[in-house]
Amino acid sequence: MGAGSVPARYLVYFQYLGTDFNGVAAVRGVQRAVGVQNYLEEAAERLNSVMPVKFTISSRTDAGVHALSNAAHLDIQRRSDLPPFSPEVLTEALNTHLKHPAIRVLQAFRVPSHFHARHAAISRTYLYRLATGCPRPDRLPVFERNRCWALQAHCLDVAAMQEAAQHLLGTHDFSAFQSAGSPASSPVRTLRRASVSPDPTSPFVLPEESRQLQFWSMEFESQSFLYKQVRRMTAVLVAVGLGALMPAQVKAILESRDPLGKHQSRVAPAHGLFLKSVLYEGLGKRK
Repeated sequence: MGAGSVPARYLVYFQYLGTDFNGVAAVRGVQRAVGVQNYLEEAAERLNSVMPVKFTISSRTDAGVHALSNAAHLDIQRRSDLPPFSPEVLTEALNTHLKHPAIRVLQAFRVPSHFHARHAAISRTYLYRLATGCPRPDRLPVFERNRCWALQAHCLDVAAMQEAAQHLLGTHDFSAFQSAGSPASSPVRTLRRASVSPDPTSPFVLPEESRQLQFWSMEFESQSFLYKQVRRMTAVLVAVGLGALMPAQVKAILESRDPLGKHQSRVAPAHGLFLKSVLYEGLGKRK
């Protein structure tokens, strides 16, 4: 057998339902806890790379958070007598060997050896789903459980939420919305977009329930986010929508730079959050 060819680097997009996982990152040496990365790397072992395959994840998500499209880069070094996998073959092979039904590889690209999935991303978009008119958790359709934050309130003041969101747009010190344990060297981020909008009726809601249940989407776009920043911003904007905060108070919270304040210390549940997209220059748009 040959010593091995030059490693080929790939960018792969993948999606997952986060309910069963301890986040996207691999969990090493711990029983009863597993990350999405563990399953991806287990599938990659079947590709017979000369060197072990490690996924470098673009965007880390916590336990219970989902992804419509996350990304990672990996290197595969085949025997010297074998050509590199085509992106299409790599996608099919990984999906064939994946052992968890809640993970799917969407697409792969060949990228230069210096490409880095985390550092090269130019945009990340998160989606947060809400449901109003749900007096008890068991009133939510089983198909929507663990996929949205169910609120007892019958409605949200969307205009107030949109007004409040305007205070978050632009470049700011987001320390007030950062949870402890963040590895970021700076709390300054640029929020390009923050939107709140009603969703069409869920196809999983029975007609007799559709009058009570209303679904909502919140989207946030930035090149990068602080640890739990999106879930903290969501919680504050929901408080505005419920009338517990005024839009102007969101500006004061932001300017306080205090993550332990009365209102901003709440974190929206993980199960309503989806990483919607990670974009790279010249590599197309995946959602």
